[in-house]
Amino acid sequence: MNGIFTHIGDIAESIPVITSDTKCEAVYRLFRSNPNLEGVAIVGAEGMPSLLMRARFFQQIGTQYGYNLYMGRSVELVMNNSPLVVDYMEQITDVSIQAMNRSEEELYDLVLVISKGALCGAISIRHLLLAVADVRAEMASFMNPLTGLPGNRMIDDRLCQSYLLERFSVLYLDLDYFKSYNDSYGFKMGDALIQATADLLREYFTVPEAFLGHIGGDDFIVILNHHDYLKDCEEVVAGFEKLKREFYNSQDLENNHVVGAGRSGLHGQIPLVSLSIAVVTNRSKSFAHIDEVIHEATRIKKICKSTLGSIICDNEETVRNLNS
Repeated sequence: MNGIFTHIGDIAESIPVITSDTKCEAVYRLFRSNPNLEGVAIVGAEGMPSLLMRARFFQQIGTQYGYNLYMGRSVELVMNNSPLVVDYMEQITDVSIQAMNRSEEELYDLVLVISKGALCGAISIRHLLLAVADVRAEMASFMNPLTGLPGNRMIDDRLCQSYLLERFSVLYLDLDYFKSYNDSYGFKMGDALIQATADLLREYFTVPEAFLGHIGGDDFIVILNHHDYLKDCEEVVAGFEKLKREFYNSQDLENNHVVGAGRSGLHGQIPLVSLSIAVVTNRSKSFAHIDEVIHEATRIKKICKSTLGSIICDNEETVRNLNS
């Protein structure tokens, strides 16, 4: 994403570093001279950093004999040997989950950040939670508000990457006669049908090798890093033909049409909503630019639209009419 940090190391701040043989008296002076300092990192021979939080330090030396017991001795006696240590490249949201899963005693401890095995900073819980809120707000601007699927900004990025893959399949999915459905049943039912379609697509295309996005309205896109799309597409179409029956009254289902205005504006019988899937792959044709993929998809979509009912068409001129 542009304009916002997503790696935990990007928001790490400097933290004082001491050695494990540092006396508690020196740490006491350090904390007293820096009232806003939450903690210090301790680096020993083992390499992985330890942590000493201000609050815990003063809690320990504040006991009846604590001051006399600890002041002349090393911080090894009071430091936390196993704080939360994360790699620079970890995602902010993932680190926040790790931090919140700590014990109550350590819940508000600093998170230490390393890069290539070396300490590079720390993050307070307050700073971490603010960063998580920023990331979520930014993510929301990339998602379609109706379905929660990635929207056009993310789709454009993935499309620009897709045609460079050794193998790819780009699937454009849209609902035929959706406008007539909206006119007959209202926008609330129309939105529910779009959401149900999105949920159906999630069942098949939320896997590592697939990207599922919502272009807008009744248009969706799937980008695959392989050519084995047919079985999933056929099952999606079968699933859609089943789920759409929940969105019509019995009379329209029996008639297999609704009565309304078509694209020409004339009143008449309008077919029930169907699903068209236009597929572009590089199995038998290469593409020099993403615009060529989009141009080819537009051509295939016209073929889909020329056939009644749910259908799968690809750029190898294969047409599979899946009318129920």
